[in-house]
Amino acid sequence: MEKLRIDAGSFSFDARFETANAPKTCAAFRKRLPFAGKLIHVRWSGEGVWIPLGDLDLKLGYENHTSHPAPGQIILYPGGISETEILLAYGAVDFASKVGQLAGNHFISLTSGLENLAELGRMTLWQGAQDIRFAMSEAG
Repeated sequence: MEKLRIDAGSFSFDARFETANAPKTCAAFRKRLPFAGKLIHVRWSGEGVWIPLGDLDLKLGYENHTSHPAPGQIILYPGGISETEILLAYGAVDFASKVGQLAGNHFISLTSGLENLAELGRMTLWQGAQDIRFAMSEAG
C-alpha cells in the first residue's frame, strides 16, 4: 500500500491512496507529487477545506465519486461545470459550488491525525489560507 504524508497548516497526517476504487485519479495525482498548494475554507459545501486548481485538466472522468465525503476523505473534482479542485472533509459535507451540486473522486483517505481535522478546519476558517503539501511517506 502506498502511503502519503500530508502537512496542512501546523498539522501532519498519514494517508493512503484509494487505488483500488480510483486508479486513474490516484495515478494522475501521483505524477504531481510532491504537491503543494493553499488550503482555503469551502463556501457552499459545509465543513471542508479545498485547494482550487482552476482550469487544470487532468483528463479524468468520475470514478469512486461522491457528494458526501466523510471526515478524513479527500476528493478531487475533475472540472467541468465548476473549476478543478481538491476537497478535504473535516465534518459534514454536501459538495457543491455556485452552480449547484458536484461530485468528486474519493482518492485519498487519512489514516492518522483525524482528531486534528476540526481544528484544521477552524484554523482555516478564522485565520485564512493554510499551506498544504502532499508527499510519498518515508515509511511507504
